[in-house]
Amino acid sequence: MRKRLDVGFGTALPIKIDFRQRMPITEQIREQIRLLIARGVLRPGEQLPPVRQLAADLRINFNTVARAYRQLEEEGLISVQHGRGTFVLASPHEPEGDHAEGRHLEVLARHWAAQARALGFEVEEALMALRRAWQEDVPRADENLDAA
Repeated sequence: MRKRLDVGFGTALPIKIDFRQRMPITEQIREQIRLLIARGVLRPGEQLPPVRQLAADLRINFNTVARAYRQLEEEGLISVQHGRGTFVLASPHEPEGDHAEGRHLEVLARHWAAQARALGFEVEEALMALRRAWQEDVPRADENLDAA
């Protein structure tokens, strides 16, 4: 199920929930929001949809979205301001600018690791697959990220 949600300043937020996937829905939401932040789709200061709105749009329990937002807040990626909304923060761990690519890579790695773990792969199996992919003459994956 792919939903495009209007958030904040007229920005569209694509969220895809796969109910057949072994990865918990909370983790799917977290990983996708992390990726949107890393790719710059969601920028610091932008407002995310309210918990109940996102839950209704995705047809899931609002506690699931609330848990994902809470975990993203604990990671320092968003700020929940009661009565005002939920906003994207700049990473508290790295300054903007030269480190943006490293932060992007970190988020991609976390997303990839979560997917591999959800599929039941051991870390060594996943690392071997990454090494093989790295050594192959693989074109840039920008097009593949747009489909995520």
